Amino acid sequence: MRRALVAVVFGVSVVTLAPTTAAYAGLAAGPEQRPGQGGTAAGEKAAGERMVLVGIPGLMWSDVTPADTPALWRLAGESAIGSLSARTVRKDGTCPYDGWLTVSAGVRSAVGGRCGMAPTPEASGAGAVVPEFSWLWEVREQRDAGTLGQALHTAGRTTMAVGPGAALALADRAGRVDVYAADAGQVSDWTRADVVAVEIPDLIAPYISADRLSEVPEAVSPQARRAAAQAADAKLGALLPRLGQATVLVAGVGDHGPVPHLRVAMLRGPATTGPDSAPATGLDGAGATGPGRTLGARSTHRDDMIILPDLTATILARAGVAAPPNVVGVPVETHGTGGGSLAEGVAALRTADVAGQTIRNTTGVFFTTLAVLQVLFYLTAFLLLRRRDRLPAVRSAAVALAAIPASTYLVNLLPWARTAQPVLTLFASIAAIAAALTLVALAGPWRRAVLGPLTVIAAVTAAVLLGDLLTGTPLQLNSLMGYTGVVGARYYGLGNIPFALLATAVLLVTTAVADRLVRSGRKSVAVALIAVLGAFAMLLDGWPGVGSDFGGVIAFVPGIAVTAMIVAGRRVSVVKLGAFCAAGGVLVMTIAYLDYLRPPASQTHLGRFAGQVADGTFLPVISRKLGAMLATLLSPNLMPVVIAAFAFLVFALLRPGTASAGVLPVAFERAPTLKAGLLGALVSGVVGMLVNDSGAAVLSMALALAVPLVLSAGIRALQYGEPAPAATAPIPPAGLAG
Repeated sequence: MRRALVAVVFGVSVVTLAPTTAAYAGLAAGPEQRPGQGGTAAGEKAAGERMVLVGIPGLMWSDVTPADTPALWRLAGESAIGSLSARTVRKDGTCPYDGWLTVSAGVRSAVGGRCGMAPTPEASGAGAVVPEFSWLWEVREQRDAGTLGQALHTAGRTTMAVGPGAALALADRAGRVDVYAADAGQVSDWTRADVVAVEIPDLIAPYISADRLSEVPEAVSPQARRAAAQAADAKLGALLPRLGQATVLVAGVGDHGPVPHLRVAMLRGPATTGPDSAPATGLDGAGATGPGRTLGARSTHRDDMIILPDLTATILARAGVAAPPNVVGVPVETHGTGGGSLAEGVAALRTADVAGQTIRNTTGVFFTTLAVLQVLFYLTAFLLLRRRDRLPAVRSAAVALAAIPASTYLVNLLPWARTAQPVLTLFASIAAIAAALTLVALAGPWRRAVLGPLTVIAAVTAAVLLGDLLTGTPLQLNSLMGYTGVVGARYYGLGNIPFALLATAVLLVTTAVADRLVRSGRKSVAVALIAVLGAFAMLLDGWPGVGSDFGGVIAFVPGIAVTAMIVAGRRVSVVKLGAFCAAGGVLVMTIAYLDYLRPPASQTHLGRFAGQVADGTFLPVISRKLGAMLATLLSPNLMPVVIAAFAFLVFALLRPGTASAGVLPVAFERAPTLKAGLLGALVSGVVGMLVNDSGAAVLSMALALAVPLVLSAGIRALQYGEPAPAATAPIPPAGLAG
């Protein structure tokens, strides 16, 4: 076992020398995601429509009510509605300047230190010129600024902007728009341009002081915010009748403070009728918007959520203009809801923001609590195991800790975000689910088996995550161990923490089943089981549109290979370990290349990365994500788990009598394949830490699941106090060949 640890620690270091090591660093989900998913792409058959974008920075669905904002409510009833993840590259909140600039660029953008409103354009004939465009290029290195306006002008389309933010969105590379007005009252003819953008700043204005956005989360009273929303609604109500049959896209293109929220998104098509009528058929029935429909995009794989760059792609698609390669958004899609009133649809979107906010605000507390519990557990277990005291209690605590991760996903089967106290309900529900899983694991008919509780918890964790992948990841969204649209780092697929849990759970449960096969003399079947089930989970993890996880494949392959080799009685050398890591890199690049061969609008971020490798533009993204990975090594929530678990594990193996009363050696004696599963999980965790921008989070979660479960099995084996059956053929230790 000691030689195996040496192989793991020194072998995974070869990954840092491989070209694919940091590949996933450029692929953290976010604006680079362009997933291919079925649906009706609004605009694909609507070339040449007259398009109007109405931006109301700061607008949330909680602002939209029949009494306070009747125009918005009426428009929502005539439109497909959804949430807008307004996240750009700024850490806390998206100021209106950044939001409008992102629409202009078609990729997440920010102006750096300044966070306020867009600059006032300078009149130039009937149009205007945005004065800061050269500054954006030369000083802020916003090389994509002007993409939307330039594409429209190159295709012969004319542009009209109302308000500074709108001018920034539609300005071409020279900062020019064809027609400009400071406010809608100055416009007499709304048909003068093919594409129109209108800024309604009333809702954001109370939060702006000295041209800067307030850094205080609640800088404006609820009464003042309500009045601002009413003022914005009045302007929209006066504007809509003047737009005729134009397609109208309303979006909350920025945040109203340092706390990000999901914002309003609406799309009313050219032939949409009122809320009491049947849904309009649009041009040919394919892209209809109207009552009872939601607004989503393949960028998020969500039927009711879009991102800021999707606005750029939608405007271009509706105008009949091909999107430039740098535009990472996709045209929005409309989806039927199968019934339900407008009030119910709006309530669901409000709940989505509450869920995202709750997760964002409590994730730090959750992981701090989890880290404290893990460290206390290892200290307590160390003291009690030395005296062989209260072994059942230690075993129960170990299983309970291991049940927490699955509980954070299963809780999303409950409507916790709709309750009056979502935070309290969320944590209480997670604790109740974890307690129920612990009871099932320890009280079921498998309780007497050494690997019984381990198999139950690992199987539940693997089944939950695999089932989530196969159903569009509804459980990972707004999960404490998943992701949220409010933060906007990932919107679908397998996140880095879920990957660590999935890989660990799959390897542990397959080796638990393989143990019975090995005991009955069917070692080859056991090895095949590990390889087949591991490969199935790995392919779901990396497949475009399902898991869409680049780094996970690189880490999963060596974990599976090491586990299978140890069960087969083969030695694992540093050279072999490096070859397995390289094989993972080759496999995921093959998947990415196949994705790259699909049409651009159907590609995921895997295919886009293959394109970046081909044109040599991937290095800056890799550098940024690699820096994010290194930063996690200093995380006060993650590293204590890594240090405590590794210290306990290594000490328990090197000094079994002192550290754990011989618990782990007894466990490996009674269940020889368990050692293979543990080592495979450690390999995947360490490699995953190196190739993912979440870094230490990957390894910490692999350890948080694996070590308590293995310890619980060891305690059960110790309670039996019997030697391994004579029929059991021990598996040779893995280590350095030679």
